[in-house]
Amino acid sequence: MSTEEKIEVKDFQLIVGNLLRYGVWISLSIAFIGGIIYLMNHGSDLENYSVFKENDTNIFSVITNVYDGVILGKGEYVIFLGIILLFLTPMLRLLISLVVFYIEKDFLYVFITMLVVLIIAMSIFFGFSH
Repeated sequence: MSTEEKIEVKDFQLIVGNLLRYGVWISLSIAFIGGIIYLMNHGSDLENYSVFKENDTNIFSVITNVYDGVILGKGEYVIFLGIILLFLTPMLRLLISLVVFYIEKDFLYVFITMLVVLIIAMSIFFGFSH
């Protein structure tokens, strides 16, 4: 491995570190803002926690509903957006790691990382379709 490739890998490590750090802070800030919005609009509401309501079973309708709710300024959807971003942060780290392992020509780790991404993607898509 040449010095030029080592510098690129070190740059990727810095990018990954910053991605994780800022991704967590940004997603938590968005969820916190959503919590404030929710409490301002629904702080005195009484909730019935004895009944569980499952709203969506399709990942695409969930994403559409979150988008529409955020556009309308609904606090619960802003919180959910923060949670989605928190989930996507390590997923993006996996994808960046995949690129780094490919650059390093470490094909065993490329395969393992692709397998992890595939398992997570399958659990997302099939987890919604009971």
